[in-house]
Amino acid sequence: MAEMASLREAYGKALVRIGSKNKDIVALDADLGKSTFSRAIEELGEERFVEVGIAEQNMATVSAGMAIAGKIPFFSSFAVFSTGRAYDQIRSSICIPGFNVNICGSSAGLSDYGDGKTHQALDDIAIMQVLPNMTVLVPADANQVDGMVEAMANHPGPCYIRIPRNELPVITEKAPYTIGQVDTFRTGKDLTIFSMSGMVHNSLEAAEILAKEGIEAEVVSLGTIKPFPTEKVREIAAKTGKIMIVEEHNVINGLGSSVKSALAGMALKIDHMGMQDSFGQSAESYELLLEYYGLTAKDIAERAKKLV
Repeated sequence: MAEMASLREAYGKALVRIGSKNKDIVALDADLGKSTFSRAIEELGEERFVEVGIAEQNMATVSAGMAIAGKIPFFSSFAVFSTGRAYDQIRSSICIPGFNVNICGSSAGLSDYGDGKTHQALDDIAIMQVLPNMTVLVPADANQVDGMVEAMANHPGPCYIRIPRNELPVITEKAPYTIGQVDTFRTGKDLTIFSMSGMVHNSLEAAEILAKEGIEAEVVSLGTIKPFPTEKVREIAAKTGKIMIVEEHNVINGLGSSVKSALAGMALKIDHMGMQDSFGQSAESYELLLEYYGLTAKDIAERAKKLV
């Protein structure tokens, strides 16, 4: 069984690691520093962390001011608040001037299972990727969080990273991350599964189920949603001609919309799994929500068989 690791904890450790090498890196949070793990940077000095309080809009503009002063700010909150609540300030104060401000959307997707639809960000990718100058990253595991955080710090413009609350299996090695890279975790000739975040592991489990029935599925993680790696995706899709897209996000304007736009004009069979233009709901566990919305490995395998 694969090792499980917290992506939130990896985010805090990454801030400390890169912050120890660059004194200009600072972290801000909206009264959730212990949950997002951004507060970990305080071990480098109390001045490296700013507690803004429950005020994401203010946090965005304070971060912009810090960027003007030469700092490299990372501001964090639950994804539903760091994107939706602060949208106008991100657009006007960060994206229009193109500042190197880095936004962490924590407890994203269905992972905040207990708090229900008000806290489950299923539209955050749509909100962020529509903004000019914004880079949008979605790690597949804790190791990718580390590489992506460093890439964000070195990128000259604004960035958004989407991090779930739940632990995920470790499926990558710790390595630098290049914005725009595409990761193929399993090769196959019968169909291609494009996914992101925790759905990558579920897709790998689905591929194991399919393999027992003689179906070879290629599993590809798309960790960069914007700028989207269009040419690479087209090249990969052309190999099998049968495409399954799996995401823990609204099917409108998330990963699937980007993939289907990239594949426009190609003669392909495409299916798309995700949140069917709905809000989430509270449950006793994350796994129960995946079962309810049809996003388990078994569900992916069953839908994939219909493509072949």
